[in-house]
Amino acid sequence: MDLPSTMRAIEISEPGGPEVLRLCERPVPVPGPGNVVVRLAYAGVNRPDALQRAGAYDPPPGASHLPGLEGAGTIAAIGAGVTGWKIGDRVCALFPGGSYATHAATDAGQVLPVPEGMGLREAACLPETFFTVWSNVFMRGGLQAGERFLMHGGSSGIGTTAIQLAALFGARVFATAGSAEKCEACTALGAERAINYRTEDFVKILQAEGGADLILDMVGGAYLPRNLKSLAEDGRLVQIAFLQGPKVAVNFAPLMVRRLTITGSTLRPQSDAAKAEIARRLLKEVWPHLSAGRLKPVIDSTYPLEHAAAAHARMESSAHIGKIVLQIEG
Repeated sequence: MDLPSTMRAIEISEPGGPEVLRLCERPVPVPGPGNVVVRLAYAGVNRPDALQRAGAYDPPPGASHLPGLEGAGTIAAIGAGVTGWKIGDRVCALFPGGSYATHAATDAGQVLPVPEGMGLREAACLPETFFTVWSNVFMRGGLQAGERFLMHGGSSGIGTTAIQLAALFGARVFATAGSAEKCEACTALGAERAINYRTEDFVKILQAEGGADLILDMVGGAYLPRNLKSLAEDGRLVQIAFLQGPKVAVNFAPLMVRRLTITGSTLRPQSDAAKAEIARRLLKEVWPHLSAGRLKPVIDSTYPLEHAAAAHARMESSAHIGKIVLQIEG
């Protein structure tokens, strides 16, 4: 185990806007039992990073307070009890925090091999979105071939992943987005119908199709009652974020009459065992499609690590289509 003593990283100097992200030097993490340290080449940028930066999403107990939930690189150190990995393996991984840095530690169960033929930049985009989509759309939401699936925010990193996966596994995919360009991106990825939420009513469109069997939503707020109206009989709504807030008045009577289900989850607070199970399912069900080129992440832009503030500003502008990536090394 030959780790350097210090590393370059991005810290949150105080809660606030993108400008509070600062380049710093920190000690390199040492892997505990069951953990590995990854030397990162790239890291993905995600909405929870911005929430943490703003002071609204604390890391789990014991996790790094540096931002960053995913990345790709090579294994640099291995903790006691870890099997199946060796120093130098090319991997991508889910992190409890800390991937805006040259080195980050995580549970070995949340590490996956870089798919065949894929570069590290692309692989850095996989963990957060694929763990989130697979666990919520397929494991929790139970999406089946032939069902109607509605994805809100179809041009986001989560959205572009969900559209591809749902279409690949045989669902009829509908997606909302905020411009003609974003709608075109959704249909190019496999959506049967892209709905411009600024000019069209997704409720009427889904009702005309018989209703959505499953909706994945990260908007919340006023979308909650509209989502319930958009569901088919026995439909399921899975909530993964609340960009418009978590509180709204809802009439729950139709929930019983139409046998609807509302559920949801967040990924970061789940146990290492739960996240390792998602990783096992992804390796079996999804990674072969990535290696075969049937799925690939959509990348909007890449920023050097020291320009993390600009990357956050890009994400919060909502102008992006797909993932935003930080280049850590090279």
